Amino acid sequence: MTQPPPPPPNQPPQQPGFGAPRPQPGYGYPQQPPNPYAQQPGYGYPNQPPQPGYGYPGGPPGQPAGPGPASGPGRNNAVLFIVLAAVVAIALIVGGGIWYARSSGGDGGKDDTASSGGGTGDKGASGGRKGNGTEKVPADPAAKVLFQVPLPTAKDTTVTAGSWLTDKVYAKSGIARITGYDPGSGAELWTVPLPGPVCRASGHASADGRTAVVFQPKMPAKGSTAGCTQVAAIDLNAGKRLWTKTIKSGDVPVNFDNVTVAQQTVAVGGTSGGAAFDLASGKVRWQPKPADSCYDAGYGGGAKLVAIRRCGSGDAGQLHIQTLDPVSGKVLSEYKMASGIDYASVVSTDPLVVAADVNDSAGDGSGFSDVFSIDSRTGALRTRISTPGSSYAARCDGIYELEKCSGVVVGNDRLYLATEEHDGDGEYTKTNEIVAFDLATGRQTGQRADAGDNYTITPLRMDGSDVIAYKNAPYDKGAQVVSIDGGSFKETELLENPATTAVKAVETSMSPQYAEILYSRGRLYLSAVFAHTAGSATSAKEYLVSAFGTGG
Repeated sequence: MTQPPPPPPNQPPQQPGFGAPRPQPGYGYPQQPPNPYAQQPGYGYPNQPPQPGYGYPGGPPGQPAGPGPASGPGRNNAVLFIVLAAVVAIALIVGGGIWYARSSGGDGGKDDTASSGGGTGDKGASGGRKGNGTEKVPADPAAKVLFQVPLPTAKDTTVTAGSWLTDKVYAKSGIARITGYDPGSGAELWTVPLPGPVCRASGHASADGRTAVVFQPKMPAKGSTAGCTQVAAIDLNAGKRLWTKTIKSGDVPVNFDNVTVAQQTVAVGGTSGGAAFDLASGKVRWQPKPADSCYDAGYGGGAKLVAIRRCGSGDAGQLHIQTLDPVSGKVLSEYKMASGIDYASVVSTDPLVVAADVNDSAGDGSGFSDVFSIDSRTGALRTRISTPGSSYAARCDGIYELEKCSGVVVGNDRLYLATEEHDGDGEYTKTNEIVAFDLATGRQTGQRADAGDNYTITPLRMDGSDVIAYKNAPYDKGAQVVSIDGGSFKETELLENPATTAVKAVETSMSPQYAEILYSRGRLYLSAVFAHTAGSATSAKEYLVSAFGTGG
């Protein structure tokens, strides 16, 4: 299998996206090579179910079909439910900027918009915060470099996806290894060697610090892959590989496109179907059935386990969004998506939120044109939100890594979404915002967090009811991490990087769309998801990990 080309010379070393070969996005997004481990049709899959096609039945184009039982033999069938009507909320595009409609939403029509002004946030002023987040506001948000790990040189473009943070360790995938570092000093605590490179890594870990990866069984020859057939559980605190498993179709090991952890279950999916294992022991909980006409393309994990199941092909093809019992695999609820939706991504499992590019209408290769808020107890659609690619900056894979979305987080029964860049208040400036949608009504709440001129803000995760966000900065400022109060939407600055040339180069090469970004307890970790051959990028020094921290 041909490996992706390196980034072109004479430009910052951009990290590739989440692996799906899509049309290149527009303004503000660097070029990205395709995924070196993207599944090719028929590769290692005898009697593989056909891929879903276009024109799924179930209602007018673009309208969701009602929840109901899976068609054909499957893992389990769900109960038929009644369709709830979708409520569509559309952002209004006016002139060169974006205007946001105020609504009653979850805030009774109150306009509680707050702005960060020039992008500096509220330095150290914790008294105005009303959220219940655990991240403390430092006396001084100015950060310093804690440690950096050089980017390893590979014989070919190689996946290094996977980074995790526990109370004891920051762990990061390298080339055919996972290494644990002291979160503050970067001292190596342990290394778990692997026989081949990591293909996929779960972003979730259990409460006791266990996660899972999919990797190749050996180092591949240049320009090829040995197949993503090995599934392993990793104890991040102890630095141990707990177990390794494969699933075979006949005599051929099954390749997996994605992996997740939900409670005490490891689930892996792909075009041959899904399998699940006990996180502690590796015992198989379920695996693909050769006679299945439907298959689990992938899973979303965390608080709950959600399957994206594909049934049929061509005009008869359809996606089923299923909430599963993570131990038995029993379908607890199911929602059937409609025609024109070939792929979907799980933004959140609790509450259940799925994103899709309906009829390829996003127009920017983002895989993100509509959001579906689903009741995970009944499978009924709560609301559908229109999120056109021309207005919003979220991106999802949808094809392979079904949980890999950037620019969007879920909490407080709301969807927090980054807008596309547009003209700022100052001359020749650009900026964007984070806006909120109510997941019950589909309407905007009126909340808006402004990045400030020449800043770009991206939500990273929830911290209780607060939103943690990363802010790319102009050339003469360092990137920031801010906390956005879930009620007032007031921004409070938690960290600001040095504005040195070396640090700015790191920030440029590790933007939120193309790198892994973790923040906790006054520390920010930026890490690369690909390594490449020597001399295939710029002459600037490149890093696998760059960690920054405040004085407390």
